[in-house]
Amino acid sequence: MTEDLMRSPLADYHVSQGATLAEYHGAIVPARFTNPVEEHQAVRTAAGLFDLSFRAKFALTGRDAQKFLHRIVSNNINVLAPGQGTYATLLNPQGQILADLRIYRTADRMLVDTDADLRTKAIGILRRYIIGDQVQVEPLETCGLAFEGPQATGLLEKTLHVDLPVMKTFDHFATNYAGFPIRVVRISGTGEEGYEVWTPPKGMMGLWGAACGQAPSCGMLPCGSEALESLRIEAGIPRYGAELGEDTLPLEANLLDALSFNKGCYIGQEIIERARSRGHVNWKLAGVIVESAQPPAPGEKLTFDGKEVAEITSACVSPTLEKSIALAYIRKEHVEPGTRLETGSGVAAEVTSLPFYRRAPAGSEN
Repeated sequence: MTEDLMRSPLADYHVSQGATLAEYHGAIVPARFTNPVEEHQAVRTAAGLFDLSFRAKFALTGRDAQKFLHRIVSNNINVLAPGQGTYATLLNPQGQILADLRIYRTADRMLVDTDADLRTKAIGILRRYIIGDQVQVEPLETCGLAFEGPQATGLLEKTLHVDLPVMKTFDHFATNYAGFPIRVVRISGTGEEGYEVWTPPKGMMGLWGAACGQAPSCGMLPCGSEALESLRIEAGIPRYGAELGEDTLPLEANLLDALSFNKGCYIGQEIIERARSRGHVNWKLAGVIVESAQPPAPGEKLTFDGKEVAEITSACVSPTLEKSIALAYIRKEHVEPGTRLETGSGVAAEVTSLPFYRRAPAGSEN
């Protein structure tokens, strides 16, 4: 179930600036502005600015909003205070992933952020579970920009003319910019320092222009979805439709940060607990380094002694490692790092742990 393609409010402007547009997660957004490798490298070394119109939001309001979400999704929502958030999954009774969600609490509502092509599906599922609860679920007309990279904090502070507070992942706060209400969220989709700024569609142009105006001082580049894909693969971040889907258990995808094992019952909890107590799942998401200049295609099988034991989900040529890398689901017997596999065409591949890339700690020289 998907909704009609959304279109970035800045789509026409991006095209006028030379960007190539493409569909990504149910929205028309920039695929590239210049060279996706250069955009990728800007995020790793300085900063990148992304149009997040492929992310969609909705709100739960009413007296029971927080309690209702806590009962339905896979993570502990009751522990959230205003200004905090968490990652969670919406599961079916078989424990498989119907949608992955970022959930944020404010003083008077719960905000949910997901892919544009999952919002209608997630809202419909949640509404079906409202039985006697005082809760309403409604879509929001809210867009966003992402600031990613080692210089992201400074770039955002100069753009908004604020000093950011110390924020943990999923922390957020509301403020105003150029007459529009905005929300700043501490979150990364690249493995680097990262923030999102949510704004009404009419506020997008002002924010984008202000951020781009800071580019000469920090080496920032506007970036598209092609760079975002190679960045998130290097960082080992799964995405819905590739690594996540209605045939996937969260434990297979390493989504421990989306699960609470002590909150009590939720939809799919029995299956998740059974898999955890067993100590393993039959398939596990892992990294693969492929000894080929051409990355494998999603869906390509990998073999061990002639037997199919893995399937590629996403792949790219890594600008950071200068190697072909892939995310793949691998049988538990062959998921140990260093295991040698082969593609269907006989190309050698080696299993590795995730992530492929991990940013250096603050203050490190490397």
